[in-house]
Amino acid sequence: MPDRLLVARSFHKPDNQVVVVMPAGAGNDERERNMKAKGFEYRFRKPYATPSERGVQPPVYSRNVEGGMLIERNVAVTLRDGVKIYIDVFRPADEKPAPPIIAWTPYGKHSNGELEKSPKTGVRPGMVSRFATFEGPDPVYWVPRGYAIVNADIRGLWYSEGNATVVSPEEAEDFYDLIEWAGVQPWSNGKVGLSGVSYLAVTQWRVAELHPPHLAAINPWEGWTDTYREVVRHGGIPDSWFWANTLANAWGVGTISIEDIVEEAREHQFYDAYWASKTADLAKVAVPAFVVACWADQGLHLRGTLEGFRRIASAQKWLEVHGRKKWAYYYEPESVKRLQEFFDYFLKGAASPVTQWPRVRLEVREKYFVGKIRAANEWPLADTRYTKLHLDAKTGTIQPAPVSETASCSYDALGGGPGAHRAEFDFIFKEAAELIGYTKLKLFMAAQGADDMDIFAGAYKFDATGRFVPLAYYTFFEDGPVALGWLRASHREVDAAKSTEYQPVLAHRRALKIEPGTVVPLEIELWPSGTRFEAGERLRLIVQGTDLHKYSKIADPIYTRHEDTVNSGRHVIYTGGQYDSYLLVPVAPPQ
Repeated sequence: MPDRLLVARSFHKPDNQVVVVMPAGAGNDERERNMKAKGFEYRFRKPYATPSERGVQPPVYSRNVEGGMLIERNVAVTLRDGVKIYIDVFRPADEKPAPPIIAWTPYGKHSNGELEKSPKTGVRPGMVSRFATFEGPDPVYWVPRGYAIVNADIRGLWYSEGNATVVSPEEAEDFYDLIEWAGVQPWSNGKVGLSGVSYLAVTQWRVAELHPPHLAAINPWEGWTDTYREVVRHGGIPDSWFWANTLANAWGVGTISIEDIVEEAREHQFYDAYWASKTADLAKVAVPAFVVACWADQGLHLRGTLEGFRRIASAQKWLEVHGRKKWAYYYEPESVKRLQEFFDYFLKGAASPVTQWPRVRLEVREKYFVGKIRAANEWPLADTRYTKLHLDAKTGTIQPAPVSETASCSYDALGGGPGAHRAEFDFIFKEAAELIGYTKLKLFMAAQGADDMDIFAGAYKFDATGRFVPLAYYTFFEDGPVALGWLRASHREVDAAKSTEYQPVLAHRRALKIEPGTVVPLEIELWPSGTRFEAGERLRLIVQGTDLHKYSKIADPIYTRHEDTVNSGRHVIYTGGQYDSYLLVPVAPPQ
């Protein structure tokens, strides 16, 4: 097989004729027309590894009872086009009908990630059993409480048949088929739920668009919704690590062929039909949803999870946002208990405190793993006061009033760190404030000796004595920011229909190069946050030309990086007068 192929998702009849897969109720001709109408073709390649190379043997069905659970492994489920995927089912040994909770995973239904072996994750020994799939619900908790857990290897990965695609409409159809299969099994009560973190959350948005009849509730626990804007090219700057290395290698284990997401990302540099096919149509989601986001997931899942909650049409939906480490938080006893309250109500029809939950539950962070819970009725919070704080390059400060005198500062575009490699601006709070919501940075900038700029901005907390106050960050780190954002200047064009005063959404339709030395206005979206500042404490804005956080690729491989830069020369920031550079912050109303 060549390394890369141009093919549609297909299967072979006995006569070896390639047939385009069709959705339920549609003919082949219609499906083929629909695929051509997309305006792109998938690229496929050999898997990065085979299951046997990862120590996993071919699937053999087994059934046994262990720990009070009836466990069926390697159950073959036939999808609408005849392709078989393999699942593991954990259910009560008494075989009474139970609501199924599905974990749809690309990482291997057999693997739980051994999260407790890395102290950085915060997952303590004993929090997760060996039966749980990585980032999925733990059967040891759920089965004794009358639920069934279904862990599925998706099409084309591990030993499941077919060609694998990523967050695609075709994958959503497969997920639909599994939901409907689970909903009619003799051991099922007919009400199916979904749960899981990261990719296991991302695909929940997609399948919920299709309204499977047996889908009763979803639990997207930190999952992006717009693959281009939130993962692969946020701000127009290509991710050079997570998509091409972390995800591709962890995702791409199979026996036939997998979507070549690395090559496709190179080919589709702007937002087009290809990326639209990997974006959730959130307005179509109407199923009850318990959505969980994390302030610490700057640069991966936070933005999309909040967009998901805000834009889904579900009448019954709840949002929780925490500031901890996502894997540990998913398995914390208190978190699992809240999730059970949600599923008890919607999957079992049992009385549950969920009917008394506030619609929104937020942790307002004070420092690492210290914060207070705030309840609200909506997201973003009503009566938020979006406040302009004005930058002054002459003093390196941020002022509450516009700055009259024009000034500038500059930094080495390829550098990072204190001094000549970045610009810093400090704001001192005169009174306590909680910044909860979306932040926008408007800068007037010029590039010396270049026709484009990659700009990275971050807001950080410092105490009244000037000491850095770290927060949890990403999955592992404890030196985190309040909020981060980045922008490639040639992608600065804003989509006016999608944007708000506080959240610029970029069009990503074309490259608008800049004239070297010419001042241009730029709007940078800093991702949402929820942080409290006391009187005398500081918010420090840092702007530089490279990632603000840099970690070892060996010790900390699960991270987003941006090393494919357009930068050269120096970047100049102008403030004051006609160049009113400012930070728009969300000041929450007092409780």
